[in-house]
Amino acid sequence: MRLYSDAELAQILDQDIFRQISAAADRLGVECYVVGGYVRDLFLERPSKDIDVVVVGSGISVAEELQRSIRQRAHLSVFRNFGTAQLKVFGPAEGQETEVEFVGARRESYSHDSRKPIVEDGTLEDDQNRRDFTINAMAICLNQSRFGELVDPFNGIYDLEDGIIRTPLDPDITFSDDPLRMLRCVRFATQLGFYIEDDTFEALQRNAHRLEIISGERVQDELNIIIMAPHPSTGFDYLYRSGLLELILPELTALDMVETRNGRAHKNNYYHTLEVLENVVQRQQARKETQEDGATHDNDLWLRWAALLHDIGKPKSKRWEVPQGWTFHNHNFLGAKMVPQIFRRLKLPMDAKMKYVQKLVDLHMRPIVIADEEVTDSAVRRLVNDAGDDIDDLMLLCEADITSKNQVRKQKFLDNFRLVREKIIDLQERDYKRLLQPVIDGNEIMQMFNLKPSREVGALKQALKDAVLDNRVPNEREPLMQLLLEKARKMGFDVSSVHV
Repeated sequence: MRLYSDAELAQILDQDIFRQISAAADRLGVECYVVGGYVRDLFLERPSKDIDVVVVGSGISVAEELQRSIRQRAHLSVFRNFGTAQLKVFGPAEGQETEVEFVGARRESYSHDSRKPIVEDGTLEDDQNRRDFTINAMAICLNQSRFGELVDPFNGIYDLEDGIIRTPLDPDITFSDDPLRMLRCVRFATQLGFYIEDDTFEALQRNAHRLEIISGERVQDELNIIIMAPHPSTGFDYLYRSGLLELILPELTALDMVETRNGRAHKNNYYHTLEVLENVVQRQQARKETQEDGATHDNDLWLRWAALLHDIGKPKSKRWEVPQGWTFHNHNFLGAKMVPQIFRRLKLPMDAKMKYVQKLVDLHMRPIVIADEEVTDSAVRRLVNDAGDDIDDLMLLCEADITSKNQVRKQKFLDNFRLVREKIIDLQERDYKRLLQPVIDGNEIMQMFNLKPSREVGALKQALKDAVLDNRVPNEREPLMQLLLEKARKMGFDVSSVHV
């Protein structure tokens, strides 16, 4: 976080795009401001490419004027029904583009059963009043006479400095008008590591029921951002304590129950789940840091979803048994059956991503069972076969699932998981070499055709090897023999006397 004077802001915004917007607005004689996330991120020293501009007047007119005057290649999209325009300005290098969104300043009013506002033209003050949070309600003037002047009626700059999320006006009205703002409140607090101010949080609790009018698509968009935050458990804590999580993922809140019988209690699986989620995030980061390119894995989001849902079958499977005590037999199987229902309700993708989460929920107990017993080749080979290309993610999830406070027991499991990983690597290498080596080798080829080591023997061996690698034939004797005889015949060998 860094505080800037108006003069410093003017210097920072002394870029072609802002000067061109300024000139276009001045030519039309209208007030013009850069607002919202771009201003917030400027003070937080975070990169931000997308620029939101509010015009006291017609935002579309300023966008059209800018397009006419700009020297760079630009594409204008106008949405007259919404009074907005989007200008994409392309830089000299490929992939270098700046996106500017123009809108007229407006005031909004809402009906109780919809989050779609009735919109009227308004002043800058009206526009700032309708913003969701103080840190998003700051504006910087772009007109030449006031270029760089910060307009901050709600002291959002101080909330940024103090790490506070609060609404500009009455939070009950803010959240009731547009209930999606409640999820955005949690999202910003989680993303930025900020604290939700007390009055604002209490309004979340009072208005949680209003979330019912929000579509599953909008809910999952915000949830995914929370899940991908550096510490997603913070967001889920806010969601749970506010009552929002019960409406979004009741399967998760059902885990927050500890039952005691005969002096024996099971662990709280809700808080265990959040710990597992945090462990997964840490291990993903460590994995990323060890890779040369620091690449993000395609399934990073969905691995976190698997962590979040891995124990949701426990409430349905919980039993008291003598002498074991509390058991959760087949909770992985029951949880896997619940995954499609949750994805469908939240409008999450019902494709390979859902199947991936379902598979990891189903298999997450398998490595633990293997690690708790003798690590045999056959058990590991079956695990690798069932997990397929997702074996590394499965092992990461299982290691994250060890949250015992008994450090000796925890280390024992982690050591055993290391043995399982080593066994997986060893088996994969051996199986790979075995598959690469056709069942008919060079010695047999030489005996078959009465040959000595030669180029011809190498060519026949390579033909078999290529066929196996290309999956044109299975690595089995009969199909490989037919291929060998065909290849030898084409090379001019007499195959009539070959004994098969």
